[in-house]
Amino acid sequence: MTGRTNRRSGRLSSRGVTVVALLCVVLMVGLVVPGIRAHLQRWAAAVHLWDSTNNAVPLDPSAFAAGACEAFAPTAGDNGKTVFFDAGHGGIDPGGVGTTSAGQQVDESNVNLAIGLDTVAPLRAAGYRVVVSRTQDSTVARLSAADTSGNLLTALGVHDDVVARDACANLAHADALVGIYMNAAVSSRGAGSVTVYDTARPFAAANHRLAGLLQTAVLEAMNSHGWQIPDDGAVPDSGFGSSVGDPSAGGLAAAAAAYDHLLLIGPAATGYFATPSEMPGAVIEPLYLTDPFEASVAVTAADQAVVAGGIVSAVEQFLSPMAAARS
Repeated sequence: MTGRTNRRSGRLSSRGVTVVALLCVVLMVGLVVPGIRAHLQRWAAAVHLWDSTNNAVPLDPSAFAAGACEAFAPTAGDNGKTVFFDAGHGGIDPGGVGTTSAGQQVDESNVNLAIGLDTVAPLRAAGYRVVVSRTQDSTVARLSAADTSGNLLTALGVHDDVVARDACANLAHADALVGIYMNAAVSSRGAGSVTVYDTARPFAAANHRLAGLLQTAVLEAMNSHGWQIPDDGAVPDSGFGSSVGDPSAGGLAAAAAAYDHLLLIGPAATGYFATPSEMPGAVIEPLYLTDPFEASVAVTAADQAVVAGGIVSAVEQFLSPMAAARS
């Protein structure tokens, strides 16, 4: 892909490896028959997800939705470290929605999941145990009737689904938590990568260090391809609240409005949040889906792998024995 200054004329990069030879043939047919292209792309994605997750072990199937909170053992050695990745949103919650330069709709939940799964294999090969909040397009929590209203999550549903992600990270006894999300804005002018961390935790200094490593490594990985993604920094999570509340509404809505943290990485709050994550964590939002260029990066498989590679590099730096000794 070309850089930001020439982005509207640049071509997207693409993955050069297919799962099976038959899939190659079928996808070629899809390119010349536009009416079935979207269906074939969804099938290819499903094959990729199955191939990525067929060795996953659920940590507690009774507590989480199907395909959620699953662990992958190391494939080479075992360094005794566990990394937890939360692929934000999922299921009936698509997260932010954007459009590529070519007019393709991009749902945040699908991008987050693809990047999250792309981190698994290289970290397993480096001796890490990897736990992911979800391996498919689903919520993490087992939703109750009170969690949904039609095809939407209620305020309680949003709260319960994020709380379930923290519960999974704690159940995994993770050494680090990384939330993978995308950004969105009212206009297409918003752009750039940002990583947020919480300052109100006993391990706030480690949160800050992890956030800085993520922001630097992912931005360098992306911009080494000439994408010219702006650097919006590693910043505290104040003002990035996980849910939107109404101070005058009382109950959960008022508590959400008063909670000035990201629920995934923030502290406990009496009457609102009792089970916070127990390990250093940060949330990265590397791209704006409402920027057509950045949405085009986000939806491209090879470019998702670039983002994942930056995340892997940051995690390895954060959890390396030398880095731990300096903490």
